[in-house]
Amino acid sequence: MSRTAWNTVNGEGTGAAFELFFGYPDEKAFADTVEQLVADKVASGIAAQDPTLWGPDAEDESGKRLGWVSLSESSQSLVTDIAALEVEFRQRGMTKVVLCGMGGSSLAPEVICAADGVELDVLDSSDPDFVRSALEDRLDETVVVVSSKSGGTVETDSQKRAFEKAFTDAGIEPTERIVVVTDPGSPLEKSAREAGYRVFLADPAVGGRYSALTAFGLVPSGLAGANIETLLEEAEAIRPALETDSVDNPGLRLGALLGAANRAGVDKVVLANAGAGFAGLGDWAEQLIAESTGKDGKGILPVVVDALDSPNFVPSTPDEVLATFGPRFVFGPELRPASGWGASVDAPLGAQMLLWEYATAVAGRVIGINPFDQPDVESAKAAAREMLDGGGSTPTPLFVEGPVTVYASEGWLPEGTATVADAVAALLGVLDGEHGYVSVQAYLDRHRDAALASVRDSLAVRTGRPVTFGWGPRFLHSTGQYHKGGPATGVYLQVTGQPEADLAVPDRPFTFQEFLTAQAVGDGQVLARKGRPVLRLHVSSPGDLHVVREALA
Repeated sequence: MSRTAWNTVNGEGTGAAFELFFGYPDEKAFADTVEQLVADKVASGIAAQDPTLWGPDAEDESGKRLGWVSLSESSQSLVTDIAALEVEFRQRGMTKVVLCGMGGSSLAPEVICAADGVELDVLDSSDPDFVRSALEDRLDETVVVVSSKSGGTVETDSQKRAFEKAFTDAGIEPTERIVVVTDPGSPLEKSAREAGYRVFLADPAVGGRYSALTAFGLVPSGLAGANIETLLEEAEAIRPALETDSVDNPGLRLGALLGAANRAGVDKVVLANAGAGFAGLGDWAEQLIAESTGKDGKGILPVVVDALDSPNFVPSTPDEVLATFGPRFVFGPELRPASGWGASVDAPLGAQMLLWEYATAVAGRVIGINPFDQPDVESAKAAAREMLDGGGSTPTPLFVEGPVTVYASEGWLPEGTATVADAVAALLGVLDGEHGYVSVQAYLDRHRDAALASVRDSLAVRTGRPVTFGWGPRFLHSTGQYHKGGPATGVYLQVTGQPEADLAVPDRPFTFQEFLTAQAVGDGQVLARKGRPVLRLHVSSPGDLHVVREALA
């Protein structure tokens, strides 16, 4: 490996405030990639919404998914209507906003509101305890935004039904409290208008993970009090730099770095906050990158870490790009990526979002995949539906140790394994030491059980490999695509549990816990059919999670 070269690109004189700092061990490979992208007019092609940039097989899908490039301008028309509705709700004493949505419908508003310091309760789970806590907290002050691009997302429909019942039981008219965001012509638009709900329509030419600056990102954020006008202005300011066919284009350079590193076998990117007030931006970028690139046996695995000194960032592994967002972070002699590939992105939030969207689309072209489809996401949904319909096979426990029941896919766990600790050790024992990763998936209450997320760091130290942590079912709409469509290098640890109490889904033949279990079991079965090792640890009560944490330490 040659000596790492480092350089910067900034927005001085462009009207945009941004600075990127790049490092790469193969200067020629990086420079050649950027220059080829410039020669192919990729930046201006994306801006012109050219669907041919990702090859003929991707042309049909990309032709319907490039509306995001001009949202910083076209979404300005939403700002006034959202602001007026926010004032109306606030004057009527409705100061709490709950967002029912999954994936791209929830991750962007969570970041936007956190960055602005305003409260938004994101309900993106089927866990009955999690749902119940949202229903019981200040219902008389609550506005609910129901967001679904397709209009048929089962999680979101279930949450909407629960709130409709809660409002009705409390003597509150649901149509006065529920706002719907969806695509034109969706089943949800039709039913919502018939019921008398307020409806905001998003741009149908934008996929969910690129929808931060559509109504999906702006309506819940604006109703919660975030400054969405400034967000759009920040994106608009960097847009000219992203649309220019130049070797200094920050989107081309960041996308080229991710793509060139991937072609060199550096197929993961570790995302760390360098001190900006962008809590959750890593989770948003995780979905964008993983779902866009993880397919056809290829992809970039995002690994989100809590801090610059977190394991996988320090120390890093040779198959990781290190990337930071926030105030400029310079990789000094005491901290350099083991791979030599690194980037820091210093820009305001709106600019960050548009920049990472461009870079992800560019990386898809460099890697040779379609960044706008998600062919493996539906498989997990289908498996969950089959379980709920009684058509799926009920898994048989391998053994029970104390409060933990253990399940595993076939073909990797040694016969006679009889303890949780041994089962975990066996799963980690089949981990590829060169390109493997561990995925921890917790189908639990992500607020109450937040301490479980600490196992990411402990497993990273224990294995010396990249480790991701995702809350189910929200990760199914993001990294779930990469797990099934990307390189077959992962091992998968599911953590499920009995809730404090189950909760019925109104007018549906299943409960929230039954649905959540079906999602976990269904996704595990899809992973197993693809030959991925899966271990599931099921705890008998929320208070028993400490047993799992101890086994994973």
